[in-house]
Amino acid sequence: MTHPTPPAESPVCQLLERQAADYRGWWWVAPPQDAWLASGQGVAVSADLALRQAWQAAGRTALSPLAAGLPAGEATPPGAVLFWPKSHALGEWWLLWLCATLPEGTPLQLVGENQGGIKRVLKVLAALGLGCRKLDSARRCSLFETRLGRVGIDPEAAWTRFEVALDGERLTLASHPGVFGHGKLDDGTRLLIETLAGRGRPPGGIGGDVLGDVLDMGCGDGILAAWLARQGAGVTAVDVNAFAVEATRRSLAANQLAGEALSGETLESDVFSALDGRVFDAIVSNPPFHQERAIDYGPAARLILDAPAHLRPGGALVIVANAFLPYPDLLERAFGGFEILADDRRFRVYWAIKR
Repeated sequence: MTHPTPPAESPVCQLLERQAADYRGWWWVAPPQDAWLASGQGVAVSADLALRQAWQAAGRTALSPLAAGLPAGEATPPGAVLFWPKSHALGEWWLLWLCATLPEGTPLQLVGENQGGIKRVLKVLAALGLGCRKLDSARRCSLFETRLGRVGIDPEAAWTRFEVALDGERLTLASHPGVFGHGKLDDGTRLLIETLAGRGRPPGGIGGDVLGDVLDMGCGDGILAAWLARQGAGVTAVDVNAFAVEATRRSLAANQLAGEALSGETLESDVFSALDGRVFDAIVSNPPFHQERAIDYGPAARLILDAPAHLRPGGALVIVANAFLPYPDLLERAFGGFEILADDRRFRVYWAIKR
């Protein structure tokens, strides 16, 4: 019995749905979560672990762009569709990566919302020497078509480094387009670190002469992991974004904090999905609340509500968040109480202890 294909949900997929193209076997690159895509016959290529796991759970193929080459037995696709991301620099990286990964002449379609900057791809493609034509537009989205070619630019060039001064120390951080706070220190993260440093290793997991085992949830470019490791903590750093996990690994290596100096791991995880019930003395995070341009409290809510199960008795959850976000109710539900350690009107640092 065959099941009917569900209709496309997102505007970009609704635009693709009405095309006459045969997308069987094509790569969907940086795709959104959409039932129409997930029910088709293409392959997802995404840095988002949650999306890849959802496709794999449904018996579909999903690849990470940071995996080494094509998996054994994976056929070269007849074409690819790149969903243009909010970050223009990340879109450029995807283009370079596709040109370096797939055969010259492979058809490529680029789709995105007009307000998300999809029309800028015309200049990007021209600068790379790739021709382009417009295929369609609808739902305030546009669809373009080109063919991949050798452009002579290594995607590795997108990786950059920058330095930050914190608590009397300097740290070197690796960064990649699409990683939170790309190329700069986020003000909320700075407040979180300054608050922890100012309290002099407070109780609740981060205390005493030894900081203990600390989980950096949503590690981004690795600033929290590197700073905590410098203080003597055994750090496990996780993120749902493959670029962030790789950025953290590079940041730890740049500061000579990898290997034996880091007692934990750096790995992809959709909140706690990869941690197999492990417990920590503290969980520290600047949790995300955006998915592209939409507000999404889901990951942060799961972080807060599931945190007690991953903390030892007396362990602490320490998070920084925009002051307007509705986290106090979640903290009250999960821990029965919390403190606000810092509030600069833009950000708050919350502290909750597992009793």
